[in-house]
Amino acid sequence: MGRHNFLSIRDFSPEEISYLLDLAREMKGHPWAHTRALRGKTLAMIFEKPSLRTRVSFDVGIQQLGGFSLYLSNAEISLGKRECVYDIAKNLERMVQAIMIRTYAHEIVEEMAEYASVPVINGLTDFSHPCQAMADYLTMLELKGNVKGLKVAFIGDGNNVCHSLMFTGAQLGAHIWVATPAGYEPKAEAVQWAVERGQKTGSTCTLTPDAVEAASDADIIYTDVWTSMGCEQEAEARHKVFAPYQVNSQLFRRAKFDALFMHCLPAHRGEEVTNEVIDSAHSVVYQQAENRLHAQKAILLELMQYREVLEPARIADVESHS
Repeated sequence: MGRHNFLSIRDFSPEEISYLLDLAREMKGHPWAHTRALRGKTLAMIFEKPSLRTRVSFDVGIQQLGGFSLYLSNAEISLGKRECVYDIAKNLERMVQAIMIRTYAHEIVEEMAEYASVPVINGLTDFSHPCQAMADYLTMLELKGNVKGLKVAFIGDGNNVCHSLMFTGAQLGAHIWVATPAGYEPKAEAVQWAVERGQKTGSTCTLTPDAVEAASDADIIYTDVWTSMGCEQEAEARHKVFAPYQVNSQLFRRAKFDALFMHCLPAHRGEEVTNEVIDSAHSVVYQQAENRLHAQKAILLELMQYREVLEPARIADVESHS
């Protein structure tokens, strides 16, 4: 694939995204085939935002590939406060072979990738969540056989998960519908990119304020929490605005008879989704969660397997001083 970092689904071609998904499926089916692939290599994991699935899936994933992980909380790092991003990148590149970062501003991930000579993986930003989207579409491939032509309805807040769901759907030829209250739509630049890429792949991206319209005849119903991390002060107001966008049995019946329910988790049961939907036979939320492990193992393998501990420029620097 030849890419150095994994920052956004937008950075790749449709063929590259398909390749990574195929690799993830192969690795899931043959878990013992790559157990020494990253032997002796270390992944630094920077967490400004806490996480269950991101922490466990990257930690377990790198170990299953023969490598090691190093957890760095905000207390150790304090990005941009205790130490600038440049200095953190330059320190870590001399001690680890890749960096995964879960943070707030997308610009921080981009800065880390600009300054570090080792691969950088976006574990989540306020703008996008590409690893989650890879797990989502891996799940769709497993259960639907193909992504192209599927109607994928995202109902709720047009947030980072929504953006990456749109980007990946546009890459793979899905028809994305996003139903949000007025003022909570996905960012215009994200919509524009999805529409433009869709013109090349046969994908479409449709925004509507009508949850019923989005859900009607959908193959996938997807939702996320109404109040993302960092927006807790808006929770009460958001609950009132988003109440008509709850995914309940009445709304879910608008979808196809074999539709899947998806959620990136954690879920606020009784808010964006009811128990009767998330616990139903249509729900695949735990398969999605498991697939974080397999999708990220494919990303780790692709980025780290063939990279030396010292980049060519640093090797030349070392030799010049020997």
